Amino acid sequence: MQKANTNHLIITKDAPDSAKWYILHTQSSRENLTARAIKTRVKALGHDEYVFETFIPTQEKIRISKGKKTTIRERLFPGYLMIKMIVTDASWLAIRTAPGVTGFVGIDNKPTPLPKTEVQAVMAFSKQQAPKFQANFSVGEAIKIVDGPFTDLLGTVNTIDEAKGKVEILVSIFGRETPVELDFLQVSKI
Repeated sequence: MQKANTNHLIITKDAPDSAKWYILHTQSSRENLTARAIKTRVKALGHDEYVFETFIPTQEKIRISKGKKTTIRERLFPGYLMIKMIVTDASWLAIRTAPGVTGFVGIDNKPTPLPKTEVQAVMAFSKQQAPKFQANFSVGEAIKIVDGPFTDLLGTVNTIDEAKGKVEILVSIFGRETPVELDFLQVSKI
């Protein structure tokens, strides 16, 4: 089962060339709710000829917690979303006063459009399919090995390689610390 892409909402089709991308500051952790509220508000107020899309830059990552691997969508810029629109007094006011919006990013209370190259770069980065592991432990932390030949031994995290999903643990074997490389799934916090 594939989840719908909730980070990109199309409000109306066929944006004209005069439409630009802007950054909105939102209430923390409410980017998706704010994007849906904007879509509803734009349709209700009849501003769909000025507001076309919202986009929340996210990237897929793999989080390993309690020995289980889960795929998450992590926000690249928490508290911000992108909006494609034509700024008029009425459209600016409709978006600025939408639930969850705290303001536009710009100079002197004027929204500043993003350069096309930046928009393309953020969207391309957000689409990258190379998931990255995300460890929920840090260097120097004591952990327990839960799988493999060293099961039930305690060790200290020496290095973390999130790109490969590997961690190097210093384990006391025969009275001396020995580095052992393990997969994130093979260790857990104490």
